[in-house]
Amino acid sequence: MPTWGHLGLQDSASPLMEQLIFFHDHAMVVLILITTLVGYMMSTLFFNTFTNRFLLEGQTIEIVWTVLPALILIFIALPSLRLLYLLDEVNNPSVTLKTIGHQWYWSYEYSDFLQVEFDSYMIPTNELAEDGFRLLDVDNRTVLPMNTQIRVLISAADVIHSWTVPALGVKADAIPGRLNQVSFLMNRPGLFYGQCSEICGANHSFMPIVVESVSVNSFLNWISSASDA
Repeated sequence: MPTWGHLGLQDSASPLMEQLIFFHDHAMVVLILITTLVGYMMSTLFFNTFTNRFLLEGQTIEIVWTVLPALILIFIALPSLRLLYLLDEVNNPSVTLKTIGHQWYWSYEYSDFLQVEFDSYMIPTNELAEDGFRLLDVDNRTVLPMNTQIRVLISAADVIHSWTVPALGVKADAIPGRLNQVSFLMNRPGLFYGQCSEICGANHSFMPIVVESVSVNSFLNWISSASDA
């Protein structure tokens, strides 16, 4: 989760987020190179006192400054397209989670198991434990197994919401009457925090998401106890 003064991306917890971070770094390197080159050329123009009275055209330089930006765009577009297809890919999910956004809480259904569904509300500040995170902790966490392909089906019951967990590289709108789908795999255990990322009313800021990544055995034990309850 982000900490005070943290300006970078969150540490990744899924292969998709790792790829997103790699692409971000790749694009930043290209931007820095462009900015440096353009800045250097502008500074030389400001401080250069030489003139060329006979310069009417320069076909060579015009070809260069037309082809070079096109090549740079290709170097950005190809990894971007690859990543778009990776983000939309669904690889034989082992667990399906249905997420429904409400004003202002989330409800979850584990479609592969009988009668495992619950609502997830933000814990109010006056009820928060000493080690809790204000505006981020919930009463019922979403428990999912690590190293397992997860599919999340996302919808809403009233207005448009957005189910977002930055550490997993997942963000999808929850739209009433429509079912959106995201897929991910968590490669480490931990708690991963997110929030609704679509302005959905007065308490938009108070419907956080907490995904708890556990081992497969721990997940099966939790599912058994949840089914019995």
